[in-house]
Amino acid sequence: MQITRFTDYAIRVLTYCAVRGGELATTQEIAERYGISTNHLVKVVQELSRHGYLEAVRGKGGGIRLARPPEQIDLGELIGRLEEMDLAECFATGNACRITPACRMTAILAEARAAFLAALSRHTLADVVRPQGELRALLSIAAP
Repeated sequence: MQITRFTDYAIRVLTYCAVRGGELATTQEIAERYGISTNHLVKVVQELSRHGYLEAVRGKGGGIRLARPPEQIDLGELIGRLEEMDLAECFATGNACRITPACRMTAILAEARAAFLAALSRHTLADVVRPQGELRALLSIAAP
């Protein structure tokens, strides 16, 4: 299984914001620190805000920050929301596979998907950013 670039960027944005603590960050700043496109991050930030992971502060001096503590951001929930997780055609709406009614592969893949998300749900964003020293150095974030 491979997560999409969108989800990868979402985790990077949340990681950056977690390391910043409650300080505001800008999408441009995050893009520069990771060396990725600001345009891609704008969409990611909008989606993370829509799902309640980020708080956006508008106006001069505005930016984004985590909307809840890193300990409350479940990685399984996050990835489950951002990824389609349709492992085969039979998971998708409009499935045209002729053997779906008799095929047991759907149940097997559903079990694997549930196990994957359950393993991720044993971790939070806090696990990703602990300890913060090396992350701060790599992202050029000053210690608080």
